[in-house]
Amino acid sequence: MCVAALAWTAHPRWRLVCIGNRDEFHSRPAAALARWENGVIAGRDLTGGGTWLGVHEAGRFTLVTNFRQPEGPQPNRPSRGKLVVDLLDGRTPEHVAAMNSFNVIHVEGAEAGYLTNVPDVRWVPLMPGIHGLSNGGFHDRWPKTRQLEGALAEWLAQDSGDLGQLLDTLRAETPNPALARPSEGPEPRFAPVFIRNPEYGTRCSTVIAIDREGGGTIIERSFGTDGVKMGQRQVDFRWPSSTQD
Repeated sequence: MCVAALAWTAHPRWRLVCIGNRDEFHSRPAAALARWENGVIAGRDLTGGGTWLGVHEAGRFTLVTNFRQPEGPQPNRPSRGKLVVDLLDGRTPEHVAAMNSFNVIHVEGAEAGYLTNVPDVRWVPLMPGIHGLSNGGFHDRWPKTRQLEGALAEWLAQDSGDLGQLLDTLRAETPNPALARPSEGPEPRFAPVFIRNPEYGTRCSTVIAIDREGGGTIIERSFGTDGVKMGQRQVDFRWPSSTQD
């Protein structure tokens, strides 16, 4: 993922709601949202074999964003996408410190937390509320991160349950001028929530909603090089009752 917002036990109706966009080179092959043989529900990066965001019906959720460094990602390091798969599958990831810089939000059962390897490996528990994440540090709340946080908060306040509204929110191609600060965030071409670019842009938007009874839905909407919608997939699932508050 490149920008996401997560509501964790922040509403009487919803246990978890997550919205986010994956920005990537359009030439990098990927498989659409599906149930995997190991119980993971996610899209799949066909180069590294991992994923950027997913859930497991055992009651786990994970997303990863890259942490941008001036030198860029270094080749031949362990896969950050595999890190997500390991966490979703209930395994302890290996070689975390050796990976290219990352941010992870992970939910397992009744616990949620933030994992990073910048500047060193650390795990920070997440309190109930709305949390945003992009390609800076967890506390670097870039304008587009705050834009998504605000949209998610507004959706929760409306309590309509219309997931289509959240997908539409992820199509914002213009930064909110009220949130823009020249010293914050990436360069202008990466500033919008949705990036329309024929080489590197938003490949898919994802919405995940899990209610207090454990009923869940994940929707992935995919886009082509021109930013036009190519398709949409939806998978319904259930989390076990042991994950309820």
